[in-house]
Amino acid sequence: MMPPMSERDASDSDIPIWVLDTVTKPKLDHRNSVLIAASHGGIYAGYLAARAHARGVILNDAGIGKDQAGIGSLAYLDELGVPAATIAHISARIGDGEDMVRRGTISYVNDAAVALDCRVGEPALSCAEKMRAAATFDDDLRPYEEARFRIRAQPGEPEVWGLDSISLLQPEDQVRIVVAASHGGVLAANRAEGVALSYPVVAAVFNDAGVGADQAGISRLAAMDRTGLVGATVDCMSAWIGNARSTWESGVISHVNEGAAAFGAVPGWTCQDFVYCIIDEMSRHGG
Repeated sequence: MMPPMSERDASDSDIPIWVLDTVTKPKLDHRNSVLIAASHGGIYAGYLAARAHARGVILNDAGIGKDQAGIGSLAYLDELGVPAATIAHISARIGDGEDMVRRGTISYVNDAAVALDCRVGEPALSCAEKMRAAATFDDDLRPYEEARFRIRAQPGEPEVWGLDSISLLQPEDQVRIVVAASHGGVLAANRAEGVALSYPVVAAVFNDAGVGADQAGISRLAAMDRTGLVGATVDCMSAWIGNARSTWESGVISHVNEGAAAFGAVPGWTCQDFVYCIIDEMSRHGG
């Protein structure tokens, strides 16, 4: 049976190249392989690739962003000896592994990848093929736990929670406002179904990942509108992608959906302004 478009082996070699929409759900099949994964290139994404015991990984540079957080995995993986690269966010859609294979152009490589002759400017698949020559990462990893933490809890208001990744969303978040440091794109596997979130929430904030090819970095906002959810993104240059505390503390709103605009939210606000506006409007309308 042919694997789904969101997860397939793109190679004929004994060493597979897996094409993924996200690196947040590694599988046993991904061991000893090279991953082309359309997640942002932050540190946690690199950790997941190493935890999957991959030979190498290619991610999306997510607009590079504040303090180069969008490519933070490259230095992290260099310390582990794992070759890693990112594709330019304007060359292919974030959240869409197949598009990375079709159009992705390498924007950054780490030293371990350079040693395999991976180069800036080459196609993603060409770079991945070179990474087959790397050894499988088999060392033990220091645990790196993504954060789920409560930001605010006041009687009569929805709680505000920070999530370093939207993959940490839980059923109990349906009555909360979520500040998520993931990119604001809909995964390709979910695009046809119009699935914006695993569970509906009161409102959610994401990182715009530089907006990128076909505005993929903010595509979740329109999907949220179709399901009646309130959403916004922060500018990738204002907060570290993959870090909810940074999103809350320094994020500046770059885009809002129609649901958020109906509450009066506009680009240029801080993330905190946005959240407090949603809380005030909900309190005013009893909801």
